[in-house]
Amino acid sequence: MNANQKKLSQRIAEAKLGGGIERIKKQHQKKKLTARERIEILMDEGSFEEMGMMVTHRTTDFGMDKQLFFGDGVITGYGTINNRLVYVFAQDFTVFGGSLSETHAEKICKIMDHALKVGAPVIGLNDSGGARIQEGVRSLGGYADIFYRNVQASGVIPQISAIMGPCAGGAVYSPAMTDFTLMIEETSYMFVTGPNVVKTVTNEEVSSEDLGGASTHSTKSGVTHLTSTNDVQGLLDIKKLLSYLPQNNQEKAPDLPYKLDTEIRNELENIMPIDANKSYDIRLVIQGICDNASFFEIHKNYAENIVVGFARLAGKSIGIVANQPMSLAGVLDVNSSKKAARFVRFCDAFNIPLLVLEDVPGFLPGTDQEWRGIIIHGAKLLYAFSEATVPRITVITRKAYGGAYDVMNSKHIGADMNFAWPTAEIAVMGAKGAAEIIFRKEIMAAKDPELKWKEKEVEYAEKFAHPYRAVRRGFIDEVILPKNTRRKLIKAFAMLENKKVDGPKRKHGNIPL
Repeated sequence: MNANQKKLSQRIAEAKLGGGIERIKKQHQKKKLTARERIEILMDEGSFEEMGMMVTHRTTDFGMDKQLFFGDGVITGYGTINNRLVYVFAQDFTVFGGSLSETHAEKICKIMDHALKVGAPVIGLNDSGGARIQEGVRSLGGYADIFYRNVQASGVIPQISAIMGPCAGGAVYSPAMTDFTLMIEETSYMFVTGPNVVKTVTNEEVSSEDLGGASTHSTKSGVTHLTSTNDVQGLLDIKKLLSYLPQNNQEKAPDLPYKLDTEIRNELENIMPIDANKSYDIRLVIQGICDNASFFEIHKNYAENIVVGFARLAGKSIGIVANQPMSLAGVLDVNSSKKAARFVRFCDAFNIPLLVLEDVPGFLPGTDQEWRGIIIHGAKLLYAFSEATVPRITVITRKAYGGAYDVMNSKHIGADMNFAWPTAEIAVMGAKGAAEIIFRKEIMAAKDPELKWKEKEVEYAEKFAHPYRAVRRGFIDEVILPKNTRRKLIKAFAMLENKKVDGPKRKHGNIPL
């Protein structure tokens, strides 16, 4: 069995699709599936119930009255995924290019209304050329009807968009307002204006892939949260993502069976480099803390200096936000702040506890960051943590410097429990820079300024480059050995399980957008 066959077998086992296995095997090498095939693979076998199958469009202009197709380019309905109710729509590119008409939009709106009433996720499988131009303003109104429902459902039920073909013009705004967007590599793209319009207006020549392909939006713009190699993998990724999420904002994510053991993870003792200036992969820490192979990363290729994703801890779903020393030393910048803030707000909306792994030397300096608004974007992350009411725990693995210490879920902005490893350094800034500022006169007056600087650096480090001053002030609850981290977190999250916070009465806050 080769690597691809093993990977496929693993995906099939995870999907638990019963009789649909043979179809998956046949379609695995095929880049694009039909709308009905996508639904068949996504849903539990035999569970899908279609709604609006006989609907046709109402347009008589331009000879459209002679081109009637049942369903009008979109399949809508409900069913189950892993025995949990979901609503789904799948656009059919073979009918008028999947273009959105008045009736097409009405069908989508109907299942969104149902989903909101009963409290179940909505999944959109997008494959559309945009608004149906033969209908004029009626198709534009249909988009607006969908947008309005996206906003009403936001924070109430999970909304997931899979871009499985073209998605252009007004069609891109509904996915942008959903919680997660997934794209298929090489076969899907998103943009407000296509390559031809771009060339006409700006004289730029660019391909659809470079302008709005999966790679572009997963690495440069951050529009898409997940990318998949083909349709089958994309649908299985949606199923996996749903397993970490609750049905709605009144419920908690489903637990998996788990039997507690000693929960000591000795492998965590050997991750941190002796040299504080050397990097390490924070994903190794995540793997050492979480249940085996449970980490599901979101936005993996965008703003790589911060890592976010879902995992399980003793069978329970949690959200993780972690600085990544392997990229830009783990600093916070414009993109990482936006990425983390969005993820924090999603977890808070859907009752998913948050674990923060902190190793941050500060905010990225420079004119580029200041001119792009690092102040306001950093404030987004600060705001998101400050308003979150779910259980929140921070583990400082190494550096926690400056304002970034405050922003990364510190005790001062409402974190419930804050732990630190013995390697933690909590201070306004690094010892070298601090010594240069505090002892500038002594250093300049010394016979050997370089030697004096190093002496003062050691002096400052002995006073501040450790977690114990913070512990004495109560800003850190406990200094723990790395190997005990998982056990401490399991107990702390269990203690916080029934946490309830009643915030001030208001219509809504005004997050700095």
